[in-house]
Amino acid sequence: MSDLEIRPATPDDLPAIVAMLADDPLGAQRESPDDLTPYAAAFQRLAADPQQHLVVAVRDDQVVGTLQLTLVPGLSRRGATRSIIEGVRVRTDERGSGLGTRLIEWAIAESRRFDCQLVQLTSDSSRTDAHRFYERLGFEASHLGFKMAL
Repeated sequence: MSDLEIRPATPDDLPAIVAMLADDPLGAQRESPDDLTPYAAAFQRLAADPQQHLVVAVRDDQVVGTLQLTLVPGLSRRGATRSIIEGVRVRTDERGSGLGTRLIEWAIAESRRFDCQLVQLTSDSSRTDAHRFYERLGFEASHLGFKMAL
């Protein structure tokens, strides 16, 4: 996988990112790849926030994966900064290639570089394959999460 580049996302990457977000049963219900307007506005908010790192994995000039890494300073854990990995997606034809592992390893390395003491992520309860993937990489299912739609 030496031909893989992980770099900050640009506005030109949005169609590929949104297509990956929509390319599963959950994403198909909540994403709208035919209208990039809300994604472009969200991209501008992310780009303006130094605590947000939206990246893409690129091979042969094609976006093949993405994730968002958020840095969260806090008071708990003796003032620890934690990172949150969100929106991990790998293009369908790249699944099983080790790309997901490379993206997560990148996020962990970046978290260390930013002196985070904890890296965390959530995964929908229906994504059992993803749960096994994250556990294989050393993550522990340690908390029960809650959400409220607004």
